Amino acid sequence: AHRNETRGLGGIFFDDLNDRDPNELFEFCKDCVRNVVNAYGPIVAKHKDDPFTPKEKEWQLMRRGRYVEFNLVYDRGTIFGLKTGGRIESILMSLPETARWEYDHKTEEGSMEADFIDACRNPREW
Repeated sequence: AHRNETRGLGGIFFDDLNDRDPNELFEFCKDCVRNVVNAYGPIVAKHKDDPFTPKEKEWQLMRRGRYVEFNLVYDRGTIFGLKTGGRIESILMSLPETARWEYDHKTEEGSMEADFIDACRNPREW
């Protein structure tokens, strides 16, 4: 794991499934999308207009920075594209428009951010 952290909490990632039936995989993907929309849609609707503080925005940008690091250092598709002379604009299109880095950043003990980092460093069954 990059920086001894998982990439986040929850979610799904699957790869190297060439030995599986394509129709079953497609049905699995459709089922996932339906469930994400049903489960996550109401959460987004409830909180989409919530206010946030500058400190919370800074944290979001720092997490985006971790995403950028992972993509540029480990992501097979990104690395393949960069090494084979692919279109840079297309390869980097998935990166966030804004991100942030701070040297040796530490979260405040007992904060939601510290709890998040703890969960990323110590994965558990939820």
